[in-house]
Amino acid sequence: MAVVKNNQAQRVLALGLLVVVIFLLAALIITPIVSKGLALRETKESLVFKLQKYERILAKKDTVLKSMAKIRAQHLEQDYFNKEKTPSLASAGLQELVKKAVVDSGGQLSSTQALPETEKDKFTLITVSVRMTGTMETLRSVLYKLETATPLIVIDQMDLRPMRGKRNRLTRKLEPSNDLNVNFQAVSFMRKQPT
Repeated sequence: MAVVKNNQAQRVLALGLLVVVIFLLAALIITPIVSKGLALRETKESLVFKLQKYERILAKKDTVLKSMAKIRAQHLEQDYFNKEKTPSLASAGLQELVKKAVVDSGGQLSSTQALPETEKDKFTLITVSVRMTGTMETLRSVLYKLETATPLIVIDQMDLRPMRGKRNRLTRKLEPSNDLNVNFQAVSFMRKQPT
C-alpha cells in the first residue's frame, strides 16, 4: 500500500511539475507572443486610421487646389500692386494720388519728393516723402483716403508737430493753433519687372 501511495504521490508530483512547466512555457513564450500580437494589432489599427485620414485629405486635394487658384486670381484682381511700367511712372502716380488726397481733405501740401525705389524680395517699393499742414481731422481724412486707395499704400515714418500759434495784434498774446505740420512717407508696391 505504501508503494501505491508512493506511485500516486509521484504521479501527482509529476502532474504538478508538468502543470508548472506548461505555465512557465506559457509565461515565457506564449504571453510575449500574445502581447506582441496585441501591440501589432493596435499599431495596425492606428495606421489604418491614419491611412483613412490621409485618403480623405487627398480626396479634397482638387478642391483645395481650385480654391488656391481662385484666391490667387482674386489677389491679382484686387489691384494691390502698382501697375505702372516703370518705378518713375509709379512714383509720379503716387505723388498725384497724395496731392489729391491732401487737397480734397482741406489740407495744404507743402511738398512731395520721390525717394529712390528699393528692392525687397519680389517687390519694388515706391516711396514718396510728403510734407503737409492741416488739422487733426484733415490728417485723419488724408490717412483714410491713402490707406483705402488702390493700389495699396502704406504710411511710414510719420512725424507730427503742432504749428506755432499767431499773435493777436490787439492783445499781443499768442493764440493757439489747431494746425499740425505733418511729415510722412507713402509707400506703394510694384512687382519686380523681369530683366
